[in-house]
Amino acid sequence: MVTYLKRGKSSQIRADEDSKVREKVEAMIKDIEAHGDEAVRQYSKTFDNWDPLEFRLTQADIEVARKSLSAREIEDITFAQKQVRNFAQIQRDSMKDVEVETYPGVILGHKHIPVNAVGCYIPGGKYPLLASSHMSVLTAKVAGVKRIVSTAPLTKVSHTQPS
Repeated sequence: MVTYLKRGKSSQIRADEDSKVREKVEAMIKDIEAHGDEAVRQYSKTFDNWDPLEFRLTQADIEVARKSLSAREIEDITFAQKQVRNFAQIQRDSMKDVEVETYPGVILGHKHIPVNAVGCYIPGGKYPLLASSHMSVLTAKVAGVKRIVSTAPLTKVSHTQPS
C-alpha cells in the first residue's frame, strides 16, 4: 500500500494558478510596451525595492565588479568562456548552409541567419548561475547576433545612489 506524505496540487488547481500568473505577466508586458522604462522602474520599486538612477551598468560599474574578483576567479571565468565559445563555434560550423538545383531552374536550400537581437536572463539571487551567462551570451555572439542584452535579478549587494 502506498502512503503519501504530501500530495501535489490537482491538475485543475495548477492550471488555474498558471492562468492567473500568465494574465499578470501579460499585463506587465503590455504595461512595459506602453510605458517603457517608467513601467520597468515601477516594477523594480514594487518587487525589489530598488530605484537606481540607471538600470544599465556603466563601464565604471563593470570595472568595480571586475576588480572585486581574485586572479583565480578571473582565470576560471576566462577558461569557462573559452570552452563555451569553442564548443559554440563547433556547433555553428556543423550547421551548413545548403543550396542545390534539384531540377533545371529549381533551387532549394536553407541558410542560417542569426536573429538581430536576443535577451539573456542570468539567474541570480540566492543561487546565481554564472555559467548561464557564458552559455547564452557567448553562444549568441558566436552565432553572429548583433545586439545582446543581459539581465539579472537584484542581488543582496548594497546599492547606493545619490539622494
